[in-house]
Amino acid sequence: MLVCYHCRKGLLYGRSHTHHRGVAGGRWKKRAPKTRRIFESNLQRVDILVGGQVKRVVLCTRCLKRVKKDIKDGKKPFVQLARLRTKSETRSTKLETNPKLKKNKTKTVSKI
Repeated sequence: MLVCYHCRKGLLYGRSHTHHRGVAGGRWKKRAPKTRRIFESNLQRVDILVGGQVKRVVLCTRCLKRVKKDIKDGKKPFVQLARLRTKSETRSTKLETNPKLKKNKTKTVSKI
């Protein structure tokens, strides 16, 4: 079972309700059903620096968002990310992997 490296958030158990109002008089067959379900947290694999070495851990998106905000604001985050991708880096990797997004560079030949 995966849990967040920082806040230990993992699976949450709860109940799912339908929005059926039921029937007056308390008939149980017509009552809105409540079923058990599992809520999974949004966990992301990231590389962090621990003692000068790169370690792959799982962080929830709330903790990851906090780390990125602390870096942006110039504060010391609770974990040091090994590699933070910027918007320009993500755009360049999309261009490299998708040939449709590349600009067509054609040579123009002038006739003399």
